[in-house]
Amino acid sequence: MASTNLDHHLALLQHLRMILGALCEAEQVPEENHGLFLERFDELLVELPRDPVGAQYLGQDLISQTFHRYPQIAHLVPRDLLWFFGGDCLHFMPDEEIDMYQQLDERRFAAEQNGEAFDWNAEKQLLALPEDTPKH
Repeated sequence: MASTNLDHHLALLQHLRMILGALCEAEQVPEENHGLFLERFDELLVELPRDPVGAQYLGQDLISQTFHRYPQIAHLVPRDLLWFFGGDCLHFMPDEEIDMYQQLDERRFAAEQNGEAFDWNAEKQLLALPEDTPKH
């Protein structure tokens, strides 16, 4: 199940990489610095499956830089990536959202310990429902 969690975040990173690549194609950013940033991003995509723990700092750095360097796409950065990398990335999340992700992680760990399947996206939708909505 841990690999499914990693696969989910790798897919989100690849999606974000496509968005970052499109910025250059749309000539919204200077090519020289952007190219180096994309190289480091590609390095993360290679390193994360090999060494998920060791790649955490690179991920934190690149996600944080994405917010600072490319504010025009900040709303397109998947929130799951902020939680996954943690550290400085959490500064871009409100407390309520951090609380939701903590609950989500607790549910995921409980499911793993009980050998149960866990659907991250379905659970996230349940937790995001308003308080007065019945949850199954």
